[in-house]
Amino acid sequence: MDDLIITRNNGDSITQLKKFFNNNSLLKILTIRSIFLGIEMTTSSKGLFLNQRKYVVNLLQDAKMLYTKPFVTLLDIKLTLDSSNKPLASYNHYQKIVGKLIYLTITRPDITFVVNFVSQYIHSPTIQHLSMVNCILQYLKGTIDCGTVMTCNGHTNIMGYFDSNWARNSLDRRSTTRYLMFVGGNLVSWKRKKNNL
Repeated sequence: MDDLIITRNNGDSITQLKKFFNNNSLLKILTIRSIFLGIEMTTSSKGLFLNQRKYVVNLLQDAKMLYTKPFVTLLDIKLTLDSSNKPLASYNHYQKIVGKLIYLTITRPDITFVVNFVSQYIHSPTIQHLSMVNCILQYLKGTIDCGTVMTCNGHTNIMGYFDSNWARNSLDRRSTTRYLMFVGGNLVSWKRKKNNL
C-alpha cells in the first residue's frame, strides 16, 4: 500500500496504531494533511467534507472552460444518441478530459452516471459525445464546491441500494446495473456498469 489516511475521534487509539506500525517499521508517519491525492479534506462539527475543488478548477482550465457559463443540471436521462453522428478528428482531448472526469467521481457521485456513459465511447467519440463532456464541465463549473460528507451518525449499519435497467440503451441494447453502499449512513462506494450481455 502506498498511501493511507487514519482518522478517528479517539486520539488514544490512533496513537496505539501508530506505535504498532512504528515498532514493525511498516509505516512512515506524516503530519495531518488537508489534501490527499488531490482530495481536499475539511473537518467541522458536522463531520468530514471531501471535495476536489482545486482539481475541478485545473480540469476546467485544461479544457479551456473556466470562464464558461455554468449549467444547473447534467444531461437529460432520456438522451438518445444518433449512431450516424460525425466522429472526432482527434481523440486525445476527449480521452484526457474523460480520464480526469473518471478520477473526479471519487468525491462526486452525482456525475458518476454520465461520466460512465461518455467513457464508454473513449475509443470512438463523436462530436455529440464531446458536446456531452462539455455539458458535464459546465455543470461542474456551477457545482465547483460540491463533494461528499462523512458524518458520525451513531451507528455502523451497512445498507446497499441496487438498481438495473434492461436494454435501455437503444444503440447496443445492453443492460446496466448500479449500486450505492452506505456504512453508518455515509456513502462509501458506488458504481455503474454496463453488462456484457
